[in-house]
Amino acid sequence: MGMCPVCNNFHTINVRCPECGRSITDRGKVSDFFDDYSAYMEVDELKLEDGYKHDFKDSQCPHIFYCDSCHQEVMFFIGEW
Repeated sequence: MGMCPVCNNFHTINVRCPECGRSITDRGKVSDFFDDYSAYMEVDELKLEDGYKHDFKDSQCPHIFYCDSCHQEVMFFIGEW
């Protein structure tokens, strides 16, 4: 089982909006947006059901980034340690 360095505040990343090029904000891992109970489930269990084929196998944590300027959402996969 891997650990996301961004979720655990060991590392920050700077992602640019593909539309306007401005820095965009990390809104958190995708599974945080599933439902009220997803926060209580094991991270690896959620990865098996999140719709991304390789995030569990490749030890990646899918995050949603949002651009406040042009309102774009961008999916970015963070490599786990």
